[in-house]
Amino acid sequence: MNRDVIIACDFSSAAATFEFLDKFTDVRPFVKIGMELFYAEGPQIVKELKARGHKIFLDLKLHDIPNTVRKSMAVLSALDVDIVNCHAAGAKAMMRAAVEGLTRPDGTRPLIIAVTQLTSTDQETMDRELLIHHPINEVVMKYAKNAAEAGLDGVVCSPWEANDVHSACGEGFLTVTPGIRFADGDAGDQKRIMTPDAAAKAGSDYIVVGRPITAAADPVAAYKRCVREFLG
Repeated sequence: MNRDVIIACDFSSAAATFEFLDKFTDVRPFVKIGMELFYAEGPQIVKELKARGHKIFLDLKLHDIPNTVRKSMAVLSALDVDIVNCHAAGAKAMMRAAVEGLTRPDGTRPLIIAVTQLTSTDQETMDRELLIHHPINEVVMKYAKNAAEAGLDGVVCSPWEANDVHSACGEGFLTVTPGIRFADGDAGDQKRIMTPDAAAKAGSDYIVVGRPITAAADPVAAYKRCVREFLG
């Protein structure tokens, strides 16, 4: 399994995205396109980034009735991205529909992973706002098992849960973990965070890193530091 650092390109326009990525002259990093950028620029941003040689995690977090998710994933499958995702909270029928829609006539498809709990969600939020009273780790494990049973390739989770996910769902079940911060960095709005080297030891297969790289004075140096700390 290839482990990698994915840069969260949470920009509002294609111009800002390419201005940032043009700083990388000797490498084509794996990038995440989220809702802000995709809604601003549409599928063309995916096509342009693929043409430049980037691998893409399309982070749209689909969550709807199974039929709608199936049809939407069929559209996304034509974009030739590398990873897409949906919300595990949509339950197994929706996740199965996502896999069905994503699978092309020749049987190929991108990797598909499910969001368990957002890294901005903590136990207090679950208890008081979502009325989910089980411990957050138990909820994440249940969602991960549901995703595995539905035929998905892995989950988005906190690095704090990565090893437990592997124990519950197998070493080949991917853990894609945001909430990564350098030891000397700012946590921002993330609550369940971890450093790149700690995430590697905790079993993360891919780490998703945004502001510690994109807001750095030297983004290329920050990216290379992240790769060095994560991959060793």
